[in-house]
Amino acid sequence: MKIQKWIARTSILGGFGLLLVFSFFIMKESVPDKIWMVQGEEENFNFHVPMTGVVEAEGLEVFGNQSPAIERKEIHVDLNKDFSMKSDNRGSYSIVCRLFGIFEVKEVAVEVIEEESVVPCGIPVGIYVKTEGVLIIGTGAVTGTDGMNYEPAANIVKSGDYIKTINEQVVKTKENVIEAINGCEGKSVVLGILRDGEYIELKVEPVKTGGNEYKLGIWIRDDLAGVGTLTFCDSAGNYGALGHQVSDMDTGTKVLMSEGTLYEAKIAGITKGEKGKPGEVSGIITYLDQFKLGTVEENTEVGIYGKLERMPEQLQGVEYCAIGMKQEVQEGPAKIVSYLSGERKEYDIEIIGMDYSGSNLNKGILFEVTDPELLELTGGIVQGMSGSPIIQNGKMIGAVTHVFVQDAARGYGVFAEQMIIYR
Repeated sequence: MKIQKWIARTSILGGFGLLLVFSFFIMKESVPDKIWMVQGEEENFNFHVPMTGVVEAEGLEVFGNQSPAIERKEIHVDLNKDFSMKSDNRGSYSIVCRLFGIFEVKEVAVEVIEEESVVPCGIPVGIYVKTEGVLIIGTGAVTGTDGMNYEPAANIVKSGDYIKTINEQVVKTKENVIEAINGCEGKSVVLGILRDGEYIELKVEPVKTGGNEYKLGIWIRDDLAGVGTLTFCDSAGNYGALGHQVSDMDTGTKVLMSEGTLYEAKIAGITKGEKGKPGEVSGIITYLDQFKLGTVEENTEVGIYGKLERMPEQLQGVEYCAIGMKQEVQEGPAKIVSYLSGERKEYDIEIIGMDYSGSNLNKGILFEVTDPELLELTGGIVQGMSGSPIIQNGKMIGAVTHVFVQDAARGYGVFAEQMIIYR
């Protein structure tokens, strides 16, 4: 009996301990790592966590439920209740979150910036990028001059590797790779590979497949192209698009790019989304200079960035709007800006949830399409709509990024402030 009681007590204590750890983790994730505020504007907050926030008093004004400062430079705030903050000065501040006012859970960075205004775009664009090195998609068998099948690169290179050099000679294109392999005359080649950010060298034995032709049995790619949505541009010609990174469709990895170009694109057709089968937008891209819009200079988790060389005709006369910070985003009605129908339209959506933690940068906003016209046109969110601006209360608060495979009417969006940070 004593052993049974001991086991029972131990189980209860263990379960209680796990509950505390889980609760601690949930509280930590409920508060963002960084808060962005607009200079001179009072911003409202409610994190719904039973913790105390210790706010720097110098430079930040706090309104609502603050208690008397223990130290002259501190303001203590109940993070389970509504409060607001304001600063008339740009700069960096912090909030230290404490459990029971004692145990530090995390420190939140507070950045005060000038108000940002952008043109919310929503137009389809063609995206063409060249890889930094030559991307390996996979390996396969090749037939030698003896009629036998060989897989010389199997279990040596990996899908997602980038070939940077062959025998210490830099290669940038598929043609460079083919020329280098054929020039080896059957001798071993050393591939300089970039794998997960680390440079390594791997030796592979080419297979003679005929004449002066040799092969390594690898599938490679040196460029990518597709249709996406331009999210915003500013008065200096800087733009952001997509709301998520450009990934290779075969390897699923982020594309390391050397350069890229943005082109005009026309919608050729729309495949409606169905349960278990996401729809897509198909477009026509003409790779001629007169259709070039600008450059692609960065590929990040929250979109691609670059410079426009000219303002697209569809955006002539479109008014600028302010960027809404994530604390301004509310559950309820909002709109998606899109040119899917051939003209600029704002379609109704309902924001049904937000994730402020930043644990998944481009899934901060959960929404549902409620507009009958868009549901009829696309079934909801389809591939190619990524980057479509989300507007609420006259501000751009985010951009479309993902669709639910099992429910095309539902999707995710990235907070606009995340895209502005990376610009």
